Amino acid sequence: MADARHQRRRRRRTALMNGVVTASLMLLVAAAAGDQGWLFSVAALGVAVGTVLALYLVFPQGMLFALGVANGMAVYMCLYVVIGRSAFPDALPWSRPVGFVMPVAAFLGACLYWRQSLVRLASEGLNEADITHLPRFLRWFLLCGVVGVLSLSSPFNRESPAVQTATLFLAMGVISAISIVSVRDVVRLMVDVAAILTLVAKRLRFLMVPMATYVSLFTMIAVAFGCFYRIADGLSRQPLFQRHGEAAWLTFSEALHFSVVTLTTVGYGDFLPVDDGIRILAAIQMVTGQLLLLFGFAEIMRSRGRGPGGGD
Repeated sequence: MADARHQRRRRRRTALMNGVVTASLMLLVAAAAGDQGWLFSVAALGVAVGTVLALYLVFPQGMLFALGVANGMAVYMCLYVVIGRSAFPDALPWSRPVGFVMPVAAFLGACLYWRQSLVRLASEGLNEADITHLPRFLRWFLLCGVVGVLSLSSPFNRESPAVQTATLFLAMGVISAISIVSVRDVVRLMVDVAAILTLVAKRLRFLMVPMATYVSLFTMIAVAFGCFYRIADGLSRQPLFQRHGEAAWLTFSEALHFSVVTLTTVGYGDFLPVDDGIRILAAIQMVTGQLLLLFGFAEIMRSRGRGPGGGD
């Protein structure tokens, strides 16, 4: 009896954690998609969180399963916003959240209808990812891609708002049908993603030491060279850098920024060294950064050999 209560409490805590992680990820995407109107953002956020919680109740496979579903929902929202904005720019505002919900509702309905067989399928594939299912994944993914391409290439984006709204519903209706037909393949994909994430999480334990060492050395080099740049610039009679094409003295924060940009070889171009000595110092930092990268790669490969599935 006590064990049963403990299991129920554990499932509730896991479901709550899944909801928090999902809400955080989807809130980030929904806030970025606010230019579509806050009605869409709020609706999409609620639908995404509800979907992950519903799928967790149907397939209680743990945190990583929910994370994979949340990631899939985030990708779906991004594609829906980008394609919808280009293909149906003048669709009625209320139609956007409705169109977003349609495939999700169809997929959840299919999951509930075939729940027993899908639960068995999920249980069989949780422990190990199987890439032999990839052709079936690509099949429904390509079908949805065809709908997206046809939507983008059609001339409906120049039609009236009513016509664009109707076309949006038609496109999402087709994707809803694809979601229902391909529900088994989609569930298997989510389970395989969860299995892959589980394996990655186990391997990360063996990578923490080289990762921490790499970050520590990176920080030390960035700070040290940032101080070199600032001190050299401060002791010089003339500015050693240009800021947006004009000679300027660097502040300490700007010197640190230039150091990090140089070490990562990003090269924004907002600060340029104009002194030969500073250029040599920057070149030394670039070479040091490459050596640090090689060191990090070598340590990660050594740790990989000691991790799960390694040879040592």
